[in-house]
Amino acid sequence: MTAYRSVEVCAGAGGQALGLEKAGFEHAACVEMDPAACLTLRANRPRWNVIEADLREWQPSQDVLGVDLLAGGVPCPPFSIAGQQLGKHDERDLFPEVIRLASELNPRALMIENVRGLLAKKFDGYRDEIVRELKELGYEFCGWELLNAADYGVPQARLRSVLVAMRPEAAVHFIWPEPEARRKTVGQALKRLMKADGWDGADEWAKTANDVGPALVGGSKKHGGADLGPTRAKAAWKTLGVDAMGVADAPPGQGSSGHPRLTVEMAGVVQGFPTSWKFQGRKTAAYRQVGNAFPPPVAEAVGKAIRKALEQADAEVADGA
Repeated sequence: MTAYRSVEVCAGAGGQALGLEKAGFEHAACVEMDPAACLTLRANRPRWNVIEADLREWQPSQDVLGVDLLAGGVPCPPFSIAGQQLGKHDERDLFPEVIRLASELNPRALMIENVRGLLAKKFDGYRDEIVRELKELGYEFCGWELLNAADYGVPQARLRSVLVAMRPEAAVHFIWPEPEARRKTVGQALKRLMKADGWDGADEWAKTANDVGPALVGGSKKHGGADLGPTRAKAAWKTLGVDAMGVADAPPGQGSSGHPRLTVEMAGVVQGFPTSWKFQGRKTAAYRQVGNAFPPPVAEAVGKAIRKALEQADAEVADGA
């Protein structure tokens, strides 16, 4: 396959980067400011060029200019319904940095994800401003879609807004990925891990956990700890047979009773990571990385759609040469 290159910003624990790797992109750089997340990236993908830096201060080097894709998950608090929704007036809003990097890197495509709150009517003007600035840089707006991770093989009802913009010759070929016909349940995804330490109740538990879970919430360093989210989410987890009040150090053992808690590894699977992906740092820091991640299967699905559009544009050029 043709080697398409990407730069990831606000890479976190690598959910988007992993998905795009599976879609066929090679990462020229993964930029992330959290030290624990950078450790996770380096531990799982030593070949990736992981850059620990604040995006506002990062200046791309010559070797990453002209990549095919600029992708990232900019901080969500400016648009989250759980926050004050200050938008562009929030100091954590990094969309201006995305526009700056689009100008400097000159990628052929952009893929930026955020919370669904960004699609609220109160941010119509802000979204229009971002689209206008991208068009001034020569990009066609392919859409700002609300995607549910549960529609792409992730056992979690996680809604995220995803922006895609591309150069005109590729944008004409872009089609958003179709949802999968069947959803994976929490029980299907986690039964093997629940059995790992000999719990004899895992099979019955899996029958109870017969739906997708609510969205995991990682919180921030100031707010949120190692539990599965707010009160409503905890209640939803309880109906699936999961104790959401904390995160376990190990799977339930033989003879365990009551609802089990998820381990960090299990939470990673609920987020769409493979069990081979190991999160670094202490339990709370590791779980926070999981809860704040972009599900890899969703990134893979959109990444494949972007790659297909690029391939079709390149084929037209080759045919006309």
